[in-house]
Amino acid sequence: MKTFNVPVIYRSPLISAIKNQRKQQDRMKKDFSPTLLDFGPLKILLARHFGFCYGVENAIEIAFRTVEENPGKRIFLLSEMIHNAHVNNDLLDRGVQFIMDTAGKQLIPWEDLQEDDIVIIPAFGTTLEIETRLHSLGIEPLKYNTTCPFVERVWNKAEQIGKKSYTVIVHGKPGHEETRATFSHSRSNTPTVVVKDMAEAEKLAAYINGTTPAESFYTVFKDQYSPGFDVTTDLQRVGVVNQTTMLATETQAIADYIRQVITAHYQLTEATVGERFADTRDTLCYATNDNQSAVTGMLLEPADLAIVVGGYNSSNTSHLVELCEEKLPTYFISAPEHIHSAGEIDHYDFHHKQVIHSDTFLPEKERVTVLLTSGASCPDALVEGVIRRLLSFYGLEHKADEMATAD
Repeated sequence: MKTFNVPVIYRSPLISAIKNQRKQQDRMKKDFSPTLLDFGPLKILLARHFGFCYGVENAIEIAFRTVEENPGKRIFLLSEMIHNAHVNNDLLDRGVQFIMDTAGKQLIPWEDLQEDDIVIIPAFGTTLEIETRLHSLGIEPLKYNTTCPFVERVWNKAEQIGKKSYTVIVHGKPGHEETRATFSHSRSNTPTVVVKDMAEAEKLAAYINGTTPAESFYTVFKDQYSPGFDVTTDLQRVGVVNQTTMLATETQAIADYIRQVITAHYQLTEATVGERFADTRDTLCYATNDNQSAVTGMLLEPADLAIVVGGYNSSNTSHLVELCEEKLPTYFISAPEHIHSAGEIDHYDFHHKQVIHSDTFLPEKERVTVLLTSGASCPDALVEGVIRRLLSFYGLEHKADEMATAD
């Protein structure tokens, strides 16, 4: 796989050494068991896969190179390039400005932009409407495009089945930048509707089989369907694609469920179900799959707690937290500084969108085992920082240096 020129401040000698060793041992990436870092009184079980993915490294390389190659020019990002505050703040420090926030709220009026300004499309992609807007301002929207190739793969799949007269069901968070972009691209080819979870998929199924009056659809799915959507005809042939960072198990469950509903309602067989349900296969990216599978493998090991590092508005990271929360006390942090002591930590409750303080962090016992992972937009340097922070409570921080330089 291609390697990228990512700023050294995001790299970690310790994590690089660990990842390289695992890569040598497991070149086919079949082993999802964690890496054991045994420091005596502290054991850290590090997920097999975590941290920057292909799409994130690609976006970072393009954005930082754009800044370096265009001194004196005004450079804008449509919104956060990725969902990691450290990376976004580094770009802000270099003079990059955000045109919108992550919810799509305008921060800089379009009319303030000039033809010679540079506008970078973030890794999530953008809508066709925004591309048209940039064109109208004399700005080439795709010249500085960091859209993840795996996001574009979803767009291509939606277009492919749309041209075969299937309606597209997008499994994603309706307000998320990537979902907004996928929705825009899909609805240009075919009727499209967004469902955020299984509960909404079940509501949609009730319109497919006619158990819920059709007219209520437009209220229940307000702002989640394409213009002109006809609930009485547009749900007769469907296919499911997704926001690439959703839980793989949930996406698969939704696709299987809709398929079953279609099969039963139209009395189809395995041989004929394709007439009304498109085979989209899995449109999750490899990193989402690998990171979630690595957490599942990590959770097979006995441990006292889990730490997940990443941006608080990162969808893929929050899903890793969800998986860990099912088994263990889980602490979602964005930086090692949030661990104040062996007892105190500030961590994020993404369910209620708030930071909370806990004063019963590491248990008082002879040997403590911590599961550790991070999201796909989290620099490895932050994960190393967490390891060093934990080691400092045991007077063992030098062990990280020894491990990083060991042959």
